[in-house]
Amino acid sequence: MDGRWYDDEAGPMVRPYALTGGRTRGDGGSAHLDLIAQVVAEPGAEPGAAGDPALAPEHGTILALCRTDPLSVAEIAADSDLPVGVVRVLLGDLLTLGWVRVRRPVAPAELPGEDILREVIDGLRAL
Repeated sequence: MDGRWYDDEAGPMVRPYALTGGRTRGDGGSAHLDLIAQVVAEPGAEPGAAGDPALAPEHGTILALCRTDPLSVAEIAADSDLPVGVVRVLLGDLLTLGWVRVRRPVAPAELPGEDILREVIDGLRAL
């Protein structure tokens, strides 16, 4: 026996509402974060820096994930093994602090139409 009193299959040790302090929305615009919105950490955003509020370790995990490449909200949730709702609340906190930047997804009306895509495919085939 290794002295552990819990089992890995038992699930998370902390309930999601405890990670967010019971909040269901972050202080920033987390309610409007689409699953495909791209998030990137701002340069110099470091948890534990002088003057920053006490943040949960999960905030640091999110910052570490987004430090090099932009990730979608869904990717952050999957990589951090946290529920999407929790990730949205934590991202709202980081947005309020100015430690992350969010690029909203392109609206469907701004995407090229099917006819344009077919013309591109036909043009590529003609090459």
